[in-house]
Amino acid sequence: MEMVDPDAHLVALKVMRLMRPTLVGLGPVVTCEPTDLVQRLSHAQERPDANVGDGMAGETLAAGQVLLLPQSFGSIYLGETFASYICVHNTTANPVECVTVKADLQSNTSRINLSMHEHAKSPVVLAPGGTIDDVIRYEVKEIGTHILVCEVNYSTPAGYAQSLRKFFKFQVLKPLDVKTKFYNAEIDEIYLEAQIQNVTTSPFCLEKVELDSSEDYSVTPLNTLPNGESVFTVKHMLQPNNSCQFLYCIKVRDIYSKKISVTCFHFEQPKAGIAKDIDSLRQFNNVGKLDIVWRSNLGEKGRLQTSQLQRLPFECKTLRLEILDAKNTVKIGTIFTFNCRVTNTSEQPMKLNVRLVAKFSPDSQFTGCADFMLNQLQSGESTEFPLSICPSKLGLVKVSPLILTNTLQADQQFTIDNVVDVFVVNSDYNNDPTTHQNKLIRYESATSCLNQKQVQLQVV
Repeated sequence: MEMVDPDAHLVALKVMRLMRPTLVGLGPVVTCEPTDLVQRLSHAQERPDANVGDGMAGETLAAGQVLLLPQSFGSIYLGETFASYICVHNTTANPVECVTVKADLQSNTSRINLSMHEHAKSPVVLAPGGTIDDVIRYEVKEIGTHILVCEVNYSTPAGYAQSLRKFFKFQVLKPLDVKTKFYNAEIDEIYLEAQIQNVTTSPFCLEKVELDSSEDYSVTPLNTLPNGESVFTVKHMLQPNNSCQFLYCIKVRDIYSKKISVTCFHFEQPKAGIAKDIDSLRQFNNVGKLDIVWRSNLGEKGRLQTSQLQRLPFECKTLRLEILDAKNTVKIGTIFTFNCRVTNTSEQPMKLNVRLVAKFSPDSQFTGCADFMLNQLQSGESTEFPLSICPSKLGLVKVSPLILTNTLQADQQFTIDNVVDVFVVNSDYNNDPTTHQNKLIRYESATSCLNQKQVQLQVV
């Protein structure tokens, strides 16, 4: 569109972006005007016999940074609120009729109308020397080039329609980078680690970082100490290119779930149980959204919300085994009983033979065996059964292997290498922390429980 010379119009259009000043380093010395307060205070503090010279000693002060007012439209960060002051002034001695003002914000994919003078009647008559103005605000939601289009329509005294349009271009930049890692624990829990990095050119303060869970999950933040204090500093200040991590524990909203561990077959890694309904279990992948609020070093507020975070999809193609009501600690020589639930997640019926065999050797960690049949299970059905062992070694005891054989298909056999882990203690063990710490030194295999296992992490 061909631009019209503003001098030929009866009205003047002025646009100014409303933004906070920036801190700029201009050296250790800043000079002041003679009438400034700093100048007067400096002269008052000087001794009568001081050699002021040319007066420069009284008009200088040490300053690391000074405030610089906005010199242009500049740039803005995603999630911040764009604000601009728009003014239309009648520069003639005659009234201007049918004055309307319109403002649009155009991005790479959309064009948004920013409402002005919502409570005023439109069009209006602008008296000689009169002014109409308004402030527009919009929370930018897209990265890239944006153009503010301001248009004024009016009628000349001769009745001709005139239009004045101005364009203001600015950039919307990315303020932070978010990376997430999911860890599916052995129990019915998911752990989410969210890393937030400051990719701006100035520091900002993280005011809030919360995980808004979906209706299928509940979230427990793990970013505070037992006394309620945050694991971070009070201000959560992030310097440019610095990052910090936030940890959350995510559980399914299932009041009937009492599962302790789950083992799935024909899959790379064991998955946590979600619900008793296998079909629904495969669909509950949306965990929630991260809601992040920050402020710049001068208080400019910004807010971002991530897209829906998705955990690894649950897959259990053939058989699913859950361990129920298993104790963490037992005394040596006592019977350790735990319940199991097996679910047929295939499309075909199953009739399972359950076999648990202990090695009869001096190095065996437990004694006990089991060999029995279960009732036939149709697709989606489950049944529960108990297993019992007697630990014969102190320390961490791994109960394995458990062999499940589908007698309807003789070649279909499932072997569980690690059914459940239990920590075996002396018969005089009690729950006192001091006693437990002293006893732990005597256990020959207790150090094995301190070794960390490598886990697979997913970056979204």
